[in-house]
Amino acid sequence: MEEYSSFVDWDKMDVSAQGQDTKDLTCTDFHELKQLARQGYWAKNHSLRAKVYHKLISNIPCRTVTPDANVYRDIVVKIVGKRSSSSLPLPEFVDNSLIPTYCLNAEGAGAVRKILLCVANQFPDISFCPALPSLTALLLHYSRDEAECFEQVCRILACNDPSKRLIDQTFLAFESSCMTFGDLVNKYCQAAHKLMVAVSEDVLEVYSDWQRWLFGELPMAYIARVFDVFLVEGYKVLYRVALALLKFFHKVRAGQPMESDSIQQDIRAFVRDIAKSVSPEKLLEKAFAIRLFSRKEIQLLQMANEKALQQKGITVKQKRCLLMFQQNVHLAVHAENFKSEIVSVKEMRDIWSWIPERFALCQPLLLFTTLEHGCSLSRFYSHSEGHEPTLLLIKTTAKEVCGAYLSSDWSERRRGGNKLSFFGTGECFVFRLQPEVERYEWVIIKHPELASTGSETANHAQPASSTLSSSSIPSEPSDRLSPFLAARHFNLPSKTASMFMAGSSECIIVGGGDGQALYLDADLNHGRTSHCNTFNNQPLCSESFQISILEVWGFRD
Repeated sequence: MEEYSSFVDWDKMDVSAQGQDTKDLTCTDFHELKQLARQGYWAKNHSLRAKVYHKLISNIPCRTVTPDANVYRDIVVKIVGKRSSSSLPLPEFVDNSLIPTYCLNAEGAGAVRKILLCVANQFPDISFCPALPSLTALLLHYSRDEAECFEQVCRILACNDPSKRLIDQTFLAFESSCMTFGDLVNKYCQAAHKLMVAVSEDVLEVYSDWQRWLFGELPMAYIARVFDVFLVEGYKVLYRVALALLKFFHKVRAGQPMESDSIQQDIRAFVRDIAKSVSPEKLLEKAFAIRLFSRKEIQLLQMANEKALQQKGITVKQKRCLLMFQQNVHLAVHAENFKSEIVSVKEMRDIWSWIPERFALCQPLLLFTTLEHGCSLSRFYSHSEGHEPTLLLIKTTAKEVCGAYLSSDWSERRRGGNKLSFFGTGECFVFRLQPEVERYEWVIIKHPELASTGSETANHAQPASSTLSSSSIPSEPSDRLSPFLAARHFNLPSKTASMFMAGSSECIIVGGGDGQALYLDADLNHGRTSHCNTFNNQPLCSESFQISILEVWGFRD
């Protein structure tokens, strides 16, 4: 252990948790390595963890010219000079990030600053990397000297494997990861998300703290366990753990009074003191129990969010635009220029809190209303086509209010010719606002037979499938195509599941999650719903209903 102890203040470390056996790690199989990392195989042996880190980081594919330990020895004196390491300024790209000491001694704390300055010298393209101080401090624990730590940090930064994203290095990448995290919270932590919307004036600002929870507030025993798995499995692990933290926070704090101006501090304090309520093992157990999207789908969502940011004028260095960009749902739906005959401003803001982050910053734009355009399905299509996504709102004569968020352009229905064509993506969902608010997940059309009673055309509907056929996926996806194209993520109970939206000249079907489906006749006067009793929830609205008003809203940049 002495080989890796020069920067550690052992009086602050829990030495009793450290095993003294000299076990080694010889496996190279990825799946076996993943299991060992999750189980904490090397967590209780300081020297073994150091060796494992060195092995894993040495295997990271890097750019041809990646600074190593010799480079550090050549440049550190020139960069640091005679200045005291404790007073060295931090590089601009850390953006005044919290620098955790992780039980480092004074020499170790100073070494972190020296390494960061040398990294800034060798990576001038890094413009925003607030996680780097924490990562450096952690790696210093398991390095023989500063130069070795510098080399390991550089290898992580210089990773050139496009499928193995490790750490955000630009403001654009960082902010899009915050938006992606918000999307994941919206889907996987709905109770916590509802709480955030209720108590926070700016939900995205709260979620922009997610990396700080991990690389700043989380105690060393926890972040080290997270880092063990991160080096094996990559960036997706960070999302998992942050979601688990939010779930535990909601569990502990639900029902307690919270103020909007303190919610960020409350979450940070909870994470700092997490040992009072959750062990590292329980945190990881919760994280890996989340049935998260695939790595590829998360990557596609991240790319979609980056593109949305670029369209808003955000660049890799333009962090000063953050305040302008981070409008919340209250700012996106302006009371003075929003008018609906179906929902109030508050109800529209609630809906806006459910939609993907990249669209939540857009303003609602009324495309179609039966009050103005009449009850015509052809006019519904003509006014809705060319817009993606859209929001469908329905008010019944019984004063029920329901609707759907529809991710794809209605023009996609033409791919099926004269047949009832199924399309859409996994970001679709249906909801009810009156008599009470309910959002339904697993948005799949589960009962296409609904259409058979409404039109002969519907009888030609394709048999449902749990996977997408090649004809269902656009050959040239639009800029805003949702990445969630794999039906396997929705726990489909049978092969009778199809996709998410369907349209013909005689009817519309919108798939509802949790056993819900909505059918509208061609005259837009009458509708029906299907409700599966397998799920313990209330139906979307009456089984058969008369439409009082129908509106379609688009999203305006």
